[in-house]
Amino acid sequence: MKRFTPTFYANNLYEIDPKFFVKNHVKVLLLDLDNTLESYRVKTPSKRTIDYIKRLKANGLRPVITSNNTGKRVRTYAKDLEIEFLAFVNKPFKGRLLRKLRALNINPDDCLIIGDQMMTDVQCGNSAHIRTLLTEKLVKEDPIRTKINRLFEKPLRARLKKCGKLNSWKNYL
Repeated sequence: MKRFTPTFYANNLYEIDPKFFVKNHVKVLLLDLDNTLESYRVKTPSKRTIDYIKRLKANGLRPVITSNNTGKRVRTYAKDLEIEFLAFVNKPFKGRLLRKLRALNINPDDCLIIGDQMMTDVQCGNSAHIRTLLTEKLVKEDPIRTKINRLFEKPLRARLKKCGKLNSWKNYL
């Protein structure tokens, strides 16, 4: 269970006050795209996302989209937000993520991975010794490969909730 246990938990990214990240010495936010920032069907950032990214930047934070998705989708989305991105990260495996962070001169100790999946986002962060923040998915729909992960994840989430292992970010503000 330890590899699937996030450092922090939130209903969604947008409820988190950027001061939480600053207070917890986070400098770089590694943001999953699909169902964390937007639905996988959305090709361009919503006003809500644009405004939130501006708030993060205004607080001295460096948001970086970190996705297993294709380069074209991630590049287009990140360009509209004027932020960096890492595509084809191959989460839950840590190797490609750590290489890409080194290439951008980003220290993993300064990072927090934020995503909606335990089987990819949380497991990747934990294996790379990067703090993690698990969210609920933003919309009900998922691509087929994600639906399969969610079948395995559902009992794990229930168990973590029952055992009190989902630590709300609000407890660290």
